[in-house]
Amino acid sequence: MLLMQFSAAGTDFPSIDTWTPEEIQAHIGFMREVNAKLAADGEFVQAEGLGGPQQARIVRAGENGAPVVTEGPFAETKEFLAGWWIVDCETPQRAVEIAAHISTAPGPGGRPLNMPIEVHPVMSAPAQEL
Repeated sequence: MLLMQFSAAGTDFPSIDTWTPEEIQAHIGFMREVNAKLAADGEFVQAEGLGGPQQARIVRAGENGAPVVTEGPFAETKEFLAGWWIVDCETPQRAVEIAAHISTAPGPGGRPLNMPIEVHPVMSAPAQEL
């Protein structure tokens, strides 16, 4: 699983809500190309972009299992999960290569964002006897 993190503290570009329509289109076009190439190579499983912190909530089970929203929206959040991919790769190194390429997605002025992409192995289910 490849996780695209956005951190206002660790970036030198403005948030996407300040980009021009052309810059947003170039960024989304890049992501579509990445997904199409992964699909053509047989490595694409699934990918999604996520809404920003203003749309997120933290929910816990309260009394009798009723949902309790304890936080959100997160207007002052400095870091959030922006999207993810699940890829099926031959090696962990290949997942790292894909993550590095995704990190080059264009931002303002077409410059690569170099956003951090976390790479996590997806674990299989525990043995039946557990």
